[in-house]
Amino acid sequence: MTSDYEKGVEELKSKIKSFPDFPKKGILFWDIFSALSDGNTCRLLQNLLVQTVRDRYPDVEAIVGLESRGFLFSFSLAAELGLGCIPVRKKGKLPGDIVSYKYDLEYGSDILEIQNTVRPGLKCLIVDDLIATGGSLNAAVHLLKTCGANIAGCLAVIELVSLKGRSNIPDGINVHSLIKYD
Repeated sequence: MTSDYEKGVEELKSKIKSFPDFPKKGILFWDIFSALSDGNTCRLLQNLLVQTVRDRYPDVEAIVGLESRGFLFSFSLAAELGLGCIPVRKKGKLPGDIVSYKYDLEYGSDILEIQNTVRPGLKCLIVDDLIATGGSLNAAVHLLKTCGANIAGCLAVIELVSLKGRSNIPDGINVHSLIKYD
């Protein structure tokens, strides 16, 4: 029997559009924004994320949102659950005492940063819209560990399984995605 949760995931999946050859030829872009233009779908996604956190990560203390679409989910999720919300941003976007991590991409490198305000031992859940190659999630894990945080896991709305992004996330980190595409 299919649960309400599974029905909700299937409904969300039916609302996500794909765009071939975006942002460049040969890429199939799965667009979460196409689903979020509808208020009922926004509420559905919020409910699915909240239920996932409550069921899989019940003792998490803070939601870490990755730039930029991870921000969409991290604040509302943290607010609804009464948790802290911590941004991970690209270089030069955060003031104050910053911790940086440089990582490789399929087309070069990038740097992610976090404010050094994370309390050692804080149990964090990293949230993003998409797991592709896993580079940004891996970088976020390293940033949080540098700050002394404990990582409860990584939660994404979409995972592109064929890109094997999970293999770039350190062992022992629980990874969950609502929707998987091959």
